[in-house]
Amino acid sequence: MSLTSLQDTVTLNNSVEMPWLGLGVFRVEDDAIAADSVKAAIKAGYRLIDTAAIYQNEKGVGQGIKEVLAETGLSREDLFITSKVWNADQGYDTTIAAYQASLDKLGLDYLDLYLIHWPVEGKYKDTWKALEYLYKEGKIRSIGVSNFQIHHLEDLLKDAEVIPVVNQVERHPRLTQEPLKKFSEAHGIRLEAWAPLMVGGLFDNETVVRIAEKHQKTPAQIILRWHIQDGVIVIPKSTKEKRIIENGDVFDFELSAEDMAAISALNQDHRTGPDPDNFDF
Repeated sequence: MSLTSLQDTVTLNNSVEMPWLGLGVFRVEDDAIAADSVKAAIKAGYRLIDTAAIYQNEKGVGQGIKEVLAETGLSREDLFITSKVWNADQGYDTTIAAYQASLDKLGLDYLDLYLIHWPVEGKYKDTWKALEYLYKEGKIRSIGVSNFQIHHLEDLLKDAEVIPVVNQVERHPRLTQEPLKKFSEAHGIRLEAWAPLMVGGLFDNETVVRIAEKHQKTPAQIILRWHIQDGVIVIPKSTKEKRIIENGDVFDFELSAEDMAAISALNQDHRTGPDPDNFDF
């Protein structure tokens, strides 16, 4: 896999190009901080920004986008913006309304990707129908899901008219999600990792540190490179400009097959976040 910059993209199943690495803004609830983080990321070369209605920072993200476009001369079309419909808004009509509310807060005319945030039982199929309608109407460039297990995808695909382009899930070396990854890829669905660094939980891991020293990179950079080389899109979260720049600096080296296997072998099926089969929100 030849990757040389933050602008390198993966082609989704609907032929839309999506950057391999972007900025996540989960738990960045202050709009001013969210705006500054987005501006720092885009100025550092990032083009993918991932938010969600429940993060309560779409307004700040939108402000950051507006300001950085004015400052850099980039166009909206240069960016790839993702948001997600929250569980309480799932259902057909409510999803369409929620999408418009997200657009209004972001100050945008369209999204590049809109996701179902969690597989709410009894609702996600109607929600998907709403996303399909918005997609067919040209209001969204791509649609996908988040936190879906294999059985959720199987159920959705039974009568879906549009195949999700992405399944965004918790994924890191302690939770490699190999069966889900294989199933998703077999159906043309690209895996995208949230919490790709396991909230820093592997920065002192002996294997990761050894590989980092070999490549003269940080443990975070090693883990992010592992994801990308394994064909997984990543959205590490940070509000610090130095860390945002560091996280994006993963395109000037390559992990060997042995490195990749050693990191993958760290899997323990360990979650840091909720279980998609057992959540109550």
